[in-house]
Amino acid sequence: MEETCRKAGERTASLCASLEETRKQIDLHAQKLVHGSRADAETEIRSMKKQLSYMQLALQSAQKNAAECDKAVASLTAGIQQLQQKLQSAPELDITALNLKKLELAEEKSRQNAALKQIHTRLMVNSTALKNILTKSVELTALEEKMSWLRALSNTANGTVSGKEKIMLETYIQTTYFDRIIARANVRLMKMTGGQYDLKRRKTAQNNQSQSGLELDVIDHYNGTERSGRTLSGGECFKASLALALGLSDEVQMSTGIHIDTLFEDEGFGSLDPESLE
Repeated sequence: MEETCRKAGERTASLCASLEETRKQIDLHAQKLVHGSRADAETEIRSMKKQLSYMQLALQSAQKNAAECDKAVASLTAGIQQLQQKLQSAPELDITALNLKKLELAEEKSRQNAALKQIHTRLMVNSTALKNILTKSVELTALEEKMSWLRALSNTANGTVSGKEKIMLETYIQTTYFDRIIARANVRLMKMTGGQYDLKRRKTAQNNQSQSGLELDVIDHYNGTERSGRTLSGGECFKASLALALGLSDEVQMSTGIHIDTLFEDEGFGSLDPESLE
């Protein structure tokens, strides 16, 4: 019994010593722990698992990219090999000739640049000239339009309209007075010719080439004809001229009140018969 108690005591002392050592070890390990509690440690574990998941995804992507890079490297390597083979079979280049060609091309480039500058300068000058020409063209068009209607007005006034009778404005105005003079002259001429002749101003020109408007025709009441005043005989022409002179005198006197009592005679009277002279 005593032996049993003694052994039990020894066993108890040994266990106590072992317990004390175990506590020391626990305290020592507890000092080395990063987290102060189990909950903190579990939180950290969950965070690290997430990071691990992200890293695994990144690893997969990196592996995929690496595989693509390997393919690209393989393709480039094959291309390099092909180029090397071509280089081996390519003829050798003449560096000196190439340098000379380079110099020639540089000189040609310089000449082309100089020509380009000249062209650009001409282009600028021509553009300015074109702008001025267009401006002047507008002004010229306006002047041409003005000149056109001025020419038409001038041609009308001067009686030079193409295809029309050549009657000047001055002549056109004179025809009004001329018609009045002829009307008065016919009173005299009818008496002088025994009622045979009447003078008439020609309304239409014989042609469109010469000036017209004051030509005279004569109406022969004996045979009912109308002909040019130039067909009158010398004596008849003298009578017509005298009648016109007297008609002019009558018209001047009626229009202005001025009496013309001077008459110039020429040898035409000598061609008249006694009855006409009377």
